[in-house]
Amino acid sequence: MRKTLLFPLGALTGACLTLLVASPHGGVWAARAAANADDAYSQLNLFGEVFERVKASYVEKPDNAKLIEGAITGMVTSLDPHSRYMNDKAWTEMQETTSGEFGGLGIEVTMEEGLVKVVSPIDDTPASKAGIMSGDLISKIDGDAVQGMTLEQAVNKMKGPVDTKTKLTIVRKGADAPLDIAITREIIHVRPVRFHVENGDIGYIRVTSFNEQTTDGLKKAIAAISREIPQEKLAGYVMDLRNNPGGLLDQAVSVSSAFLQRGEVVSTRGRNPEETQRFTAHGGDLTKGKPLVILVNGGSASASEIVAGALHDHKRATIIGTRSFGKGSVQTIIPLGAGNGALALTTARYYTPSGRSIQAQGIAPDIEILQDVPPELKGRMDTMAESQMRGHLSASDGTEQTGSQSYVPPEEKDDKALHAAYDFLHGVTANAVAAKPAPKAAVPN
Repeated sequence: MRKTLLFPLGALTGACLTLLVASPHGGVWAARAAANADDAYSQLNLFGEVFERVKASYVEKPDNAKLIEGAITGMVTSLDPHSRYMNDKAWTEMQETTSGEFGGLGIEVTMEEGLVKVVSPIDDTPASKAGIMSGDLISKIDGDAVQGMTLEQAVNKMKGPVDTKTKLTIVRKGADAPLDIAITREIIHVRPVRFHVENGDIGYIRVTSFNEQTTDGLKKAIAAISREIPQEKLAGYVMDLRNNPGGLLDQAVSVSSAFLQRGEVVSTRGRNPEETQRFTAHGGDLTKGKPLVILVNGGSASASEIVAGALHDHKRATIIGTRSFGKGSVQTIIPLGAGNGALALTTARYYTPSGRSIQAQGIAPDIEILQDVPPELKGRMDTMAESQMRGHLSASDGTEQTGSQSYVPPEEKDDKALHAAYDFLHGVTANAVAAKPAPKAAVPN
């Protein structure tokens, strides 16, 4: 079974590929295919030679399985920042994460230049309570240098029994010296949707991730808000996707469907035209057409961008905040058989209903609102964007955007973007740094 994911996360198998080409130039194509095959076999022979030399001559007897796993990991991670191989243990742990409950600290992480980078701390987890921030680089775990570890090794080292402590050494942009932060491990119950009624007439919905529980949580939130606020008094909804790193593609589609009567949500396009897939809204608009504002920032990535892009293209939502991260690629999870783990492989780019690729560009808000960042955090709260990640897929039109502000004030009273959203729903013009009109592109329905 394959599962398609959109957040930053095989075995080396023998394959026999037969290519049949019906063409007047069949001989030319056959010669080229044979040349490519010869080149591939030559490189595999080189790999075999290096493997045998290492086995025979390394100063200590190496573990064959670790050598092969390291080779596979290097091959896959050389493709782009989001493709990776997961051994059996890592694959099991990833399944636990997408199910919405797992043990650990509560951070979404990726690997960057040999260090573990925090994509986003998860709300109400030990990491967020300890002050871990998006963009932090973890250089040491319990005093052991991360440099030289794989991402899986680093993540496994951060995990452990509940109520035990781990110490992370953090390199933070703008900080004079590395920070040592002690965190007590907990069972992480990811509740992806939180909500409350604001001012008696606005439904606020915070979506922190796109796991298997997200759509059900959203439906319950909308139903509860509808019961609490009479329809004639309900001014609209705010959906907060700030610092949401993404998750499952099917959840992004179903969350978008909760606000659309019909129409395309997203399309994915692979290397070959026949691999194009289109995903359409289903289920109808649960909010009965009430106005909707979506909050995004530099930490909103992937599935978050699909939702924001779809609802914006359909002119169903107004976007407020700062430019999103710009991860416009799809990772397909390919299990490799019992005990062999799985491959998370970038297989496609995704496109909004109007045909826009967000890869390395992000979603630009209609109304850009910059937060007032505390003096001690100034210079640290601009997130590195997809376009700044080493080996990223280039933007389809060549125009790329850098990172934007990802700071969200801990106190709601200080949250300028949130108050701008409330004001917008009340018909008050937001005090924006810059306002950008919605695109005029036609949207397929």
